[in-house]
Amino acid sequence: MSTEADFADASRLPRTPPQAPAPPAEDPRTAVLRPVPPERPAKPGPGPMPPAAPPAATPPAPQASTEPPPPAGVPPLPTHAPAPAPPRTDATPTPAPAPAPSQPPADRSATPRDTAAFHLANSEALWNGSGAAEAHPNTPPRPTRPPVATEPPPTGTPLSGPPLPPAPAFRAKPSRRTALAAAGLVLGLGLVAGAATGTWLADDSGGSPAAEAVFAQGREVWHSAPVDTLFPRTLNGVGTGPGGADRTWIRAAVAPDSGCAGAFDPLLAKALAPVGCHRLVRATYVDVTRTNLVTVGAVATKADRTAMRDLRRRFATEHLDTRTDLMPRPYAAKGTPAAGFGPDQRASWSIRVLDDLPVVVYAVSGFADGRTVDDPQPAAEATRTGATTAPAEAGLGHDAKAVTERVEQTFRKQAAKGTTEAQ
Repeated sequence: MSTEADFADASRLPRTPPQAPAPPAEDPRTAVLRPVPPERPAKPGPGPMPPAAPPAATPPAPQASTEPPPPAGVPPLPTHAPAPAPPRTDATPTPAPAPAPSQPPADRSATPRDTAAFHLANSEALWNGSGAAEAHPNTPPRPTRPPVATEPPPTGTPLSGPPLPPAPAFRAKPSRRTALAAAGLVLGLGLVAGAATGTWLADDSGGSPAAEAVFAQGREVWHSAPVDTLFPRTLNGVGTGPGGADRTWIRAAVAPDSGCAGAFDPLLAKALAPVGCHRLVRATYVDVTRTNLVTVGAVATKADRTAMRDLRRRFATEHLDTRTDLMPRPYAAKGTPAAGFGPDQRASWSIRVLDDLPVVVYAVSGFADGRTVDDPQPAAEATRTGATTAPAEAGLGHDAKAVTERVEQTFRKQAAKGTTEAQ
């Protein structure tokens, strides 16, 4: 522990001679922000002055300094060493310290001072980047762009633990177009399969009880259905004329049911002989312009399904429905616009042999003014695009074809209806 005796002779300690401040190393323009006052010499304490120190060796003369002179008002640095401290007067004499060798005054100009002016002066160079390399010569230059992190390529084997399983193979998701194409393919295959199945069932439908019942009922339609149902008073053909024009026919006469004698040319009657003639019904129509006439008829045969198929195949193979020597004859009723409709006025015709019903449907057309046609033309040829014959341009082929199809549909519908009512 310190006592007051330790500080009793503090006044006898040698005085520190005043030293001039080192000139600032920074820019004088920033140093004036904080002026440093000059150090003042300590006041001498009471007591006797210590004896003069023995003369010391004269130190070598310092070299001429190139530093700027100290500011005004600051005392110059001392040129001699400080005097030794006087001996202590306490009981325990303290040996006098050896005189320090004379040294030249230290150059404090290079020692930085921790002041705001010093940091402001040096921070400008650091911010501008000019003093960074000088302050730290061994520091590498700062990169201009951030480094790109590079990783070693994966090897598939971890540093520790069990080996990782291989990555699953990339599977591209099917696009919407691919899915639609697949759906279309499946739908197309389904339609083809359905069509093939329907064809097979139609070919095999001859032996089914329902098909046999409809076939048998078709032979009796001629007298089971009303005459106005088989041959309506007015027939409307939408888009059935040349160029898709609408056609309308008005019934002029209905022939009583009869046999087939005199209804066909001799060769046509001979061709129909294998299926027999059970009954014949027919009627004659005139168009609303009273220009064209058409006779439509239906022959209920005596044949079975096989015989009807054979006849249909023969007509298609030998083209019997297009020969001008195998034409049906018109029905010319007296007192009607069709009174003069005879064999010489025939211009076009159509014959349809059915195999699902024992019926042969036909139609023959001509001009209502009684003109003679030297070159009649079958409806299949007169309705072709670009046909320029008289029957084709007059629409007689369209009349024969449209009316035949209309009566054919009526017989099929009535046969199916009669079967349902019988059950």
